[in-house]
Amino acid sequence: MTSDNGASPVTTRIDLRGRDAAGLTRQSLDGLLPRAALDVDRAVDLVKPITQDVRLRGGAAVREYTRRFDGVDLVRTRVSAEVISGALSAIDPAVRDALEEAIRRARVVHEAQLPDRRDSAPADGLTVSTRFIPVERAGVYVPGGLVAYPSSVVMNVVPAQAAGVGSIAVASPPQQEFGGLPHPAVLAACALLGVTEVHAVGGAQALAMFAYGTDFEGAVECAPVDVITGPGNVYVAAAKRVLQGIVGIDGENGPTEIGIIADHTADPAHLAADLIGQAEHDELAACLLITTDPGTPAKVDAELARQIPLTKHRDRVLAALRGQAGYVLVDDIAAARKVSDAWAPEHLEIQTDDAAKVASAIRNAGAIFVGPYSPVSLGDYLAGSNHVLPTGGTARHTSGLSVYPYLRVVNVIECDRDSLAAVAPRVDAIGGAEDLLAHVAAVRARVPNDSVPREGQ
Repeated sequence: MTSDNGASPVTTRIDLRGRDAAGLTRQSLDGLLPRAALDVDRAVDLVKPITQDVRLRGGAAVREYTRRFDGVDLVRTRVSAEVISGALSAIDPAVRDALEEAIRRARVVHEAQLPDRRDSAPADGLTVSTRFIPVERAGVYVPGGLVAYPSSVVMNVVPAQAAGVGSIAVASPPQQEFGGLPHPAVLAACALLGVTEVHAVGGAQALAMFAYGTDFEGAVECAPVDVITGPGNVYVAAAKRVLQGIVGIDGENGPTEIGIIADHTADPAHLAADLIGQAEHDELAACLLITTDPGTPAKVDAELARQIPLTKHRDRVLAALRGQAGYVLVDDIAAARKVSDAWAPEHLEIQTDDAAKVASAIRNAGAIFVGPYSPVSLGDYLAGSNHVLPTGGTARHTSGLSVYPYLRVVNVIECDRDSLAAVAPRVDAIGGAEDLLAHVAAVRARVPNDSVPREGQ
């Protein structure tokens, strides 16, 4: 690995040519592939006292932390219905149209995810039904740091509604420039989705409010939720870790990231634009371009030099590209796939010949964007897929947001006497092996140990 001290903002070059694809594993590449350091463990130490304080003091603690961290003193967290509807009335018609189409497309995708009830019969006289039951109440966190995210309202609320969640609350940080309210675009998106409960709270205190609930003057201000979803900074991720078990969570989503697999067919202007598009999110955004074409990095450098001066958030982009971005050179597409799977990116673009075939072999990614006309920004807004995705390599074991975090699997078991009697000797055997004889007795109270034939005889 070498550093380029020239004009390119992408300082990291990783040359993996000559290495066998089978050896390009997560372990062998550990420390080579750039990614923002995110010390969630340290943040947990800072966040845990906040969540415990909210548990003990409720709304008073939320008010104190909001004043300290956001510079806003709010007597109540809940935003009035008039303010929410007013935000929708004032929104730019073009933005409203785009959000409405984003909602429509997201409903199509997420309603298609809904599983059907499944019934099975493991034996004669025994049925086991699998039911998918929505949680009663969900808390949606919408970040409000460097930019506003009305699209995140769509991405969290639509799957909850598709799953059948009856009560949905949204929390988003108060903004001084908007009188201590969440960003108007966030409120407008809530109004479009019919969400009437919105709280002006951010950070760990917002998640603790969702988990434990708060009161105002003896009445419920925010009732506890069953599941919390939504992206955020390291402190939000830490709060999710602390509160998991008190509530369900979708995942510890951290700074955004993009991986791109490209060959000689990829357009360098597209590649550069997509790197810039991801880098403008956050100075901690990670960008990795994996290519089989030795000439691609120089071509992308030239495009970055042309495009970065034209982008609004150029300082943020440069900080991300210099901090945790890299070009990876590999011999072939098989090696590129291995590197990508080892890195397990949040977003993965495939810009190669026969991109669909390459994408079909990918194992670890939050979402995969296939071909030259499927940029990540389409998925951020209007593909209908979800943009709340696993980061930091957690795509190896965690999925993007869908209807499933809002659903629980409940088995319903119904057995008749003959079927229970037939399997009772096997219950005798397993219960005896585990020395749980009361388990055996609970069955034998119903079907005494007599000459009932064994199951299968």
